[in-house]
Amino acid sequence: MKNNIIVTGVPRAGKSTVSHLLATKYGYQHVSMDSIIAGFEKCFPETGVSTYQGLSSEDTLRVISGKMAPFVRAMLESGEYDEHTPGMVLDMYQLLPEDYDRYIRGANCDIVYFITSDVTPEERFLIQKKYDTEKDYTFYKSDEELREGAVYLVEQSILMKEQCERLGIPYYETARDRDAVIERFLKDFGFKA
Repeated sequence: MKNNIIVTGVPRAGKSTVSHLLATKYGYQHVSMDSIIAGFEKCFPETGVSTYQGLSSEDTLRVISGKMAPFVRAMLESGEYDEHTPGMVLDMYQLLPEDYDRYIRGANCDIVYFITSDVTPEERFLIQKKYDTEKDYTFYKSDEELREGAVYLVEQSILMKEQCERLGIPYYETARDRDAVIERFLKDFGFKA
């Protein structure tokens, strides 16, 4: 296993849960790329990193992923986290497998995707409601907004799954029996459950 790991995928699929577990139980330094992306949105709008730019959900994902993937590569190449074993776990939503492959593959990191592609939008909405907490930005959204977002999250999950399969990148479908899937991930990646 490499020193760093990127845990990515869609919201409420388990990526932050896994990232916090890796940080708490195994000593990884947790880095929330979603917080860094929010900082780019507020402080550096000229970069074009913006969740609310009037594009479709998929196009927004593609733009942010394409801009953040080289940034992640630069973070990994800085060597800051190579001094620690283990290094960092990057918890990130907006990173497509094709951009990982183009910009990051070969760096000192492993990657895993957590998705919810095997559900209807209504089932995805219920997942969101089940796992949302007061710490999540979506917690305060209306059910109507969450239902609209559920459609996008299923579409994005399907896209991520297709790219993972094509590029040979590991992914975990957590729409059903999420806890057992997370346990399987830990076993597959050589962690003790």
